[in-house]
Parts: sequence; C-alpha cells; structure tokens
Amino acid sequence: MSQLILHHYPTSPFAEKIRLILGYKKLSWRSVFIPRIMPKPDVIALTGGYRRTPVLQIGADIYCDTALIADVLEKMAPSPSLYPSPVNGVSRIVAQWADSQVFSAAMAYNFQPAGIANVFEGVSEEAIQAFLADRAAMRGGAPRMSIGEGKSTYKSQLRRLSDMLTEHPYLMGAVPSIADFSAYHPLWFTAERTPSLAGIFDATPLLKDWMARMKVMGHGTSESMKSAETIEVAKNASPVVVSQQTFIDEHGISLGSDVTITADNFGLEPTPGVLVAATKTRLTLRREDERAGTVHVHFPRNGFILKKVKS
Repeated sequence: MSQLILHHYPTSPFAEKIRLILGYKKLSWRSVFIPRIMPKPDVIALTGGYRRTPVLQIGADIYCDTALIADVLEKMAPSPSLYPSPVNGVSRIVAQWADSQVFSAAMAYNFQPAGIANVFEGVSEEAIQAFLADRAAMRGGAPRMSIGEGKSTYKSQLRRLSDMLTEHPYLMGAVPSIADFSAYHPLWFTAERTPSLAGIFDATPLLKDWMARMKVMGHGTSESMKSAETIEVAKNASPVVVSQQTFIDEHGISLGSDVTITADNFGLEPTPGVLVAATKTRLTLRREDERAGTVHVHFPRNGFILKKVKS
C-alpha cells in the first residue's frame, strides 16, 4: 500500500472525520501539520489553489474534500466498509447533510463568546482576528448563521440524530457508516474544543453514548512528517495513470483543456490545471509546480464547479 500522508491540524473538525476513519480501518499514515490559516505555501504547491483542510497525499496524487478522501480510503482498505449494504446510498445522503447542515449550525453555536474563549485560550487578539478574517474570506464574505439560529437549528439536528439511535448503536444500523463519521466531527468540536458549551448534549443521552463509541475507534497509527518532505515525495513520484478511465462529459469540456475547479460554497480559491480525467464521481487535473513537479489533483464532482479557461 502506498504511503498515506494527511495534511491537517489537530483542531480541524473535518480532519477529525478522516483521522477517525483511519482509526476505524486501522491504517498507518504520516501526519503533517499545516497552518490553520493562509498562507499555506506547501499545501498550495501541491494543490495549486485548494486550501481547505484536510488534504490526502499519496505520492504525486493529491485528494481534496473528505467525501473523496473517504472513497479513496475505502478502496484501499475495503473492510470494514464505510458504505455497508443495504444502507450505502442513504448513508451518503445523511453524510452530505451532516457535513453541510449540521456542521454549519454547530459552528454558529460553537463560535459564540464562551466557545471562542475556549478555542482561543491563550491566543493573542491579533491571532484571533486573523483567524476570523481568514474564515470570512473562505465564505466569500457570506455571513455566518446567527448564534440564536445556530443554537436552535443545532438542537433540532441533535434530536434527529438521537432519534436515529433508538433501535441500534450507530446511525444507520448495527455497524458504523460514513454517516456516523460525518455527523461526529462537528459534535466532536463542540465536546472537545468548546467544552463550556457541551451541555447541549445533556438532552440527548443516546447521542452522548454514541459519541463515546465513536471516539474509542482512535486514529490508527501515525508518524509525524515535515511539510517540506511532502513536496519531495511528490517530486520524486509519478501520478497514477488515469488515461484508461472512462470519460464522462457533463460540461462540454474535452480532456486536455485548461480548466479551473472551485468549491461551490466555502474555500472559493480556484485550482487551475489541465483536465485529464472526468469520471462519474470525480474530476482530475494535471498540474506542473516548480517545487512539487507533476501532480494530479483529484476532486469529487459533488460540491465543485468545473470551468474552461478562456483563451
């Protein structure tokens, strides 16, 4: 198995989703801590623009977005599965809801004054403002949900999640699925990063028990790695051949075109490159970087916008 390199930082909720999947699958991986905010020069050398956390690197192949990263890990280690039958389809739908709707409400709730005091304990006011400005830029200036709306929405979502646990230990049944990992990480942030606000879980004891079951999965076996080393790994590797993959044209953009791929709602920095693959589920760009060499950057179709660069 090729070396798995996760670019992340300890307090990232979406990184916790992937760390827990690595633990569930008992995988070994290399851990590279990256900055919470821009600039991220080594990340950008690999991705070409994408700056959300986490990013998975396997040699000269760079995988963006946790939905795609989960699929990559599933292919590498199919058992235990993240998509157990017969709930494989609905588990993906619940995961998408949790990654977007539950996450948004949770962050609105978590980033009230008491939560901010927890998250940024001992951090300078200048650093706090830099973080908040960075996240506002990632939203493209769109306002965050208000604290009041976040609290009421989050409570409603927690009740729904709790209702899913009345007859079995995990959201979709007797074993975990991708839905559990996607629902867990925003709640993990509340419990671990904003403990003064964790009383919100008291009304849903089934959910608290489920969170404990998820936490003990751990993070697998990791070994630290320096960020600069990952650039050398990419430079000395060759991307996986994608020329044999079936081309699915949904945009009228041919392979070999200069394109950009941009997230549709958060982290709006475009990634430029040459379109070398477009399957039913993912898009792949080839990029040339002075430091990293030739890399392939992979994105899921869902949640991303493909555009041809006008000549």
